[in-house]
Amino acid sequence: MKETDLDYGAFVKPQTGSVDADSGNSKEKNLDENIQTINKHFKSKSKKTKNKKNSEDLISVVATIDDEDAVTIATPEKKEEKSKQKDEPKKHITSIGVKLIGIITTLIVVSMGLITVLVSYFVTKDTKANAEITNFTLNSRTTSDCENRINSIISGVSLYCDLLDDNQASEDELALSTAKLFDRNPDVLAIGFVTDDNLFVNQALLVSKNISADSIKAYISTETDAVNYAKNGLMKIRNASPFLMNPAITVFFSQNISFNGENKNEVLAVVISTEKLSESIATGRINESFLINDEGVILIHPDAQMMMQAADFSENAFVKNVVENDRDGIQLTYIDSKGEEYIAACKKITAADCRVITQTKTAVILAAIKNTTKNNIALTVAILSIAILIVWIFAKSLSIPLKKLTSVTEEINKGNFNTVLFEKLNVHRKDEIGVLNRSTKDERDILNTVTKLTNKGVTKAIVKKEIDFEPHLKDITIFFSDIRGFTSISDSFNKKFGEKSAAEIISFLNDYMSRMVNCISISGGVVDKFEGDAIMAAWGVLRESNLDYEQLPEGSEEKAKLEEIHNRHVKQDAISAIRATMAMRYALMKYNKDAKAFTKAHKNDPLASYKPQIKIGCGLNTGRATVGFMGSYEKMEFTSIGDAVNLASRTESSNKPCGTDILITQDTYDILKKDYIKCKENGYKIPEENRLNEIIVEKIPVSFSVKGKDAQHFYGVVNMPNFDIKSFFEVSEPGFVPDPDCLKAAGPEGPETLADVRNMLGIPTPDFSKVNLNAEENKVAVK
Repeated sequence: MKETDLDYGAFVKPQTGSVDADSGNSKEKNLDENIQTINKHFKSKSKKTKNKKNSEDLISVVATIDDEDAVTIATPEKKEEKSKQKDEPKKHITSIGVKLIGIITTLIVVSMGLITVLVSYFVTKDTKANAEITNFTLNSRTTSDCENRINSIISGVSLYCDLLDDNQASEDELALSTAKLFDRNPDVLAIGFVTDDNLFVNQALLVSKNISADSIKAYISTETDAVNYAKNGLMKIRNASPFLMNPAITVFFSQNISFNGENKNEVLAVVISTEKLSESIATGRINESFLINDEGVILIHPDAQMMMQAADFSENAFVKNVVENDRDGIQLTYIDSKGEEYIAACKKITAADCRVITQTKTAVILAAIKNTTKNNIALTVAILSIAILIVWIFAKSLSIPLKKLTSVTEEINKGNFNTVLFEKLNVHRKDEIGVLNRSTKDERDILNTVTKLTNKGVTKAIVKKEIDFEPHLKDITIFFSDIRGFTSISDSFNKKFGEKSAAEIISFLNDYMSRMVNCISISGGVVDKFEGDAIMAAWGVLRESNLDYEQLPEGSEEKAKLEEIHNRHVKQDAISAIRATMAMRYALMKYNKDAKAFTKAHKNDPLASYKPQIKIGCGLNTGRATVGFMGSYEKMEFTSIGDAVNLASRTESSNKPCGTDILITQDTYDILKKDYIKCKENGYKIPEENRLNEIIVEKIPVSFSVKGKDAQHFYGVVNMPNFDIKSFFEVSEPGFVPDPDCLKAAGPEGPETLADVRNMLGIPTPDFSKVNLNAEENKVAVK
């Protein structure tokens, strides 16, 4: 169980409410004035004797909370109201060391980052411009070289055709001319005269390429479109690689030839191996060039595989642009299908409808810049690391103590006023941090004093801003207890100790009440007040208990859901209260044993100290009460009032005539009987999940009437048979070991009937025929 469970209870949640903006700020101003009063009080009174007024001054503090919570404080006059309510969400606290590191980091990152970005931008811009110039120049040169090579071959073939016009040339001379043609143009595989179906081949080159003359003939016969195109006097270049299984192109063009005295327009097909041409279109380290025809099909490419497949680049963004728009001598930036950016230039070969494209990847030309940027980033990180180390060393002496102070403050805001972290605060420092440390410890003393004079749970709720201080109606369980025969006990102290009797009585009461209050706190109850030897406490006063659901329409699902949740909390409050009384029975039995030992140990003292053997009565009632801060500006207390509180008090006072030590009312019984008490209504069976909190009670055979209700009965609480005393007290005292002689008070070894309780505690069995619960002191009427 968490510490908050000790103060608020295992089944409670912070209370929330609402106030208007003006009243919230007015109360906040009251708080500021009260805090100043307390600070002045402690500064002026810390070294003087405390008096009664000191306590009253401290209790006048009430905190304001955010716009969803409400605070009321009684003041003699209304304070000035502000026009706007403050909305102050909880802020994350950042250490000075982190802030210093953040500032230095920001300066270095911004400055170095800005320099890196600007340098990268301008260098990238210049590099890209230079790359565009280089790419365009390379494209022009490649196109020119490629065109020259093709034209050279075509010129050689044309000269050869002129030789054919010479009617005087013998066949030997023609054969010699053909051989010389192939010697001068070693890349020409064959020359085909399409119209005459003649083919002159470079036999040596064909053999080296493993190509037959028939395959060339067969290939030329398939290019009817190119032949027809050439007949119109235009040059056409085709990729022959896929057919010949070797990188090659074929140039189709027409030539006027006079052969055997006959002039005719002959279509020539010059098949050229592209090995040498590929050198002109060789791919460099950055740029690559390739030749495409007017359909976007690869003719020459540095990658032979592309030629062998006659790769179609018609869908390439740049190729599509230049082909469809018949563009020449341009350069553009485009992004391919893979998302990579290219700089591409295009230039047409004049004689044929084909283009040389030269391109380069932007990422490649900017790689060096990216590397430089990475180096700059690495340098920035190195400088930043060194700077952070220096700042960290510088801020260590400042940030560490402030972190400790922040941790203490956070614990205080959580309601943990006595955290061990206080021991880590150095109050001997001579700087501002030392002043803060000393002031924080003074604040702890103030809060501890306020806690003792009010209630720990309430004080924590104020500090944590988790409670609504506007009076509200709540369904709670109220507890009263009283020491039997306390007047005679006080008289015995007066007779024995005389003037010192007051100190002895207070010592005795403090011992007894500390044990009882511990039981209340562990079970989640809140001590309301002490009245002499009497204790008033309540369960559920700090739990969120909004009764607005009662205004919802009957039968609505939302109302049923909210009502079920509310009733479950009320039941848990009642169970917690009864668990507390079981623990009190054990604690009282242990007290009596310790008191007997104490008295025996001091019997020979001059004024023999002693602690009396006592009996108590406890009364519990569950009902609706008004809960909130009540009083005046000078003195306030968090309390509960109403008929339910009065009935709880009357229940406690009925223990004596009923011969019991713990009584619950009919209302509390009715709330718990179905789930926790074996009775007729549940067939004397308890749900398995509730067995741990099973309660044994006996009905008091005397009824009484309460205003506005039918006949009522009290129920004497016999035992909780599964109550674990050890586990209960371990919450506040880890390693707790119960006294074996006192385990009979409650739990598995506890009583089974009221008769057992009376025998155990020495309570006489009353004659209920003579019991009159309508006696004046009980303020109830016999039915």
